[in-house]
Amino acid sequence: MTEYGRGYGSEPWHPEDPLYGDQGSSGGQAQQPQWDGQPAPRYPQQQADPYAQQHYDGGWDTSQGGQLPYEPYDPYGQQHPPVDPYSGTSPDYYATPDAYPPPQPQHLRQQQQQQQQYQQQSPQYPQQTEPHYGEGDGAGDDWRAEPEPREPEPEHAFFAGGGEDDGHDDNDPREQRRAGRERRGKKNKKRRSGTACLVVALVFAGAVGTVGYFGYDFFMAHFGSAPDYEGEGSGDVQVDIPDGSTLSDMGQILQREGVIKSVGAFTEAAGDKSLQAGTYSLRKQMSAASAIELMLDPKSRNGLTIREGLRSADVYKLIDTKLHLKKGTTEGVAESEAKNLGLPSWADNSSKLKDPLEGFLYPSTYSVGGKTKPAAVLKQMVARANQVYTKYDLEGNARKLKLDSPMQLLTVASLTQAEGKYKHDFVKVARVVYNRLKPDNTETYGLLDFDSTVNYAKSQSTLDTGSVDNLRNFNDPYNTYKFKGLPPGPIGNPGEVALKSAIAPEKGNWYYFVSINPEKTLFAVTNEEHERNRRIYEKEQEKNKQ
Repeated sequence: MTEYGRGYGSEPWHPEDPLYGDQGSSGGQAQQPQWDGQPAPRYPQQQADPYAQQHYDGGWDTSQGGQLPYEPYDPYGQQHPPVDPYSGTSPDYYATPDAYPPPQPQHLRQQQQQQQQYQQQSPQYPQQTEPHYGEGDGAGDDWRAEPEPREPEPEHAFFAGGGEDDGHDDNDPREQRRAGRERRGKKNKKRRSGTACLVVALVFAGAVGTVGYFGYDFFMAHFGSAPDYEGEGSGDVQVDIPDGSTLSDMGQILQREGVIKSVGAFTEAAGDKSLQAGTYSLRKQMSAASAIELMLDPKSRNGLTIREGLRSADVYKLIDTKLHLKKGTTEGVAESEAKNLGLPSWADNSSKLKDPLEGFLYPSTYSVGGKTKPAAVLKQMVARANQVYTKYDLEGNARKLKLDSPMQLLTVASLTQAEGKYKHDFVKVARVVYNRLKPDNTETYGLLDFDSTVNYAKSQSTLDTGSVDNLRNFNDPYNTYKFKGLPPGPIGNPGEVALKSAIAPEKGNWYYFVSINPEKTLFAVTNEEHERNRRIYEKEQEKNKQ
């Protein structure tokens, strides 16, 4: 292929060719280079194109009917197939089964020799020892591409720092400057990238160090050995564990009282052991294992259990029995020392109260030793009640319920505890209490009509309290069949469930209820409905007797 891809015609094949339309010295036609066997000068300072049209002195004689060896735009002619310039014969794949092309004419052999001489002398086509064949890319290309000089394989862009060929001439000074700027830019980018990587690495290392530091503390706190005291401790301290406390709750109470060092050590030492609520006589700064061992020892526990709803008179009897005291000893201490046992400021001291301690001997298990005094036991119970009542904010909730005092709220809780047979019914039973307290209700007309209050007033516990007419005539402030509203004070010591039910009763219009069995309690809005429920109750009782 020639430098500009021209064919064999008299003028260049493309208008952008430097020789196209060149007026030269003749002023009209482009001067045609004459072939004299020597390399033609290039334009403007180059040698002549070896494929330009040539003048032959001893050409073919066309006057006798001869033809030119080839047409200007048909280098192969119409009669002759292409000839291999190296072998002088036509390629085999141009041959037909019946005939072979004629021998190569002399003028073509001369042309071939001249082209070889030109390639050897022209610096544009250095001689190659091994021909390189390729496809033609011009309209006038020969069927075989001219041999091109081999160039060394370029380095990969990753190692050489370069990319693919961008179509620029590397010998151009401007391109060299541009390439230099690109290289400097890439180096700057590499330096910036390296700095960014270093910063990220330092930040990552700092984060790892921080996580490692705090992670160690977290691991030790959650998976390491929990801190613990050594030995069996010293001194003496009484700790009250309320009902329903979990193992973790117990550990928190013991830690707060200074008995153990950590909850984790306590729960780990307890394992699957079962610990009961109650008041324990323990020591300060005990190892968790020693505290567990002492709590499991019946002698150290010395528990006295007060069940929910128990009246104060019955509590006094239990204390006398536990301390091996004469009957009535604790009751006498309660009457004389009531003001010194730690009752809250809102506790009523009305003369109508049968017992000022009623409702303040909180149900739980207490530690009562052989030498413990009755007053000490009562103080434990009152202190426990104060703790629970403060927790449930009896003063604030009494105002929300439009009651006169926390004492009335405590009284409602005691009625709920006494009237409700099963704890799952307490929220509805408490609602019945509040509904009957309404002075405008047409069912009980402001009367509670509870047998439990009559029993408390008579210091008895029976279902046969007598007829309603007789109860109306019983003159006692605790008789709710005669006196409207709440009794003067609690009629027992309610537990936590009854207390919460009195604070947040279930909504409903019930005025009556009767418990058929542990799974079934019937609530009624009217007395007629209640009577039907009573007959169901009586039938159930008859079945149980059989």
